[in-house]
Amino acid sequence: MSYAVEYEPEAIEDLKRLSGNIRQRIVAKINWLAENFDQVQSLPLTANLAGFFKLRVGDYRVIYQCDRTLRVITVDRIGHRRDIYD
Repeated sequence: MSYAVEYEPEAIEDLKRLSGNIRQRIVAKINWLAENFDQVQSLPLTANLAGFFKLRVGDYRVIYQCDRTLRVITVDRIGHRRDIYD
């Protein structure tokens, strides 16, 4: 059973700033994560992003939270790896 995906307004704005090819790759990877979440080892973040997880898509990162009881993945931010952790 797959997870539902919700996007925060900031994540939608982040996606709009990206080129079409990169945007498609990121959305495809997020959808893949939703379908395979129970088999994936989520990569937790620390420090000021504790409680969040990251998903690698080339040089880009998707910062998300998950609620296993509601089976929802909430995408908070999307950006290049050099900028996303600031």
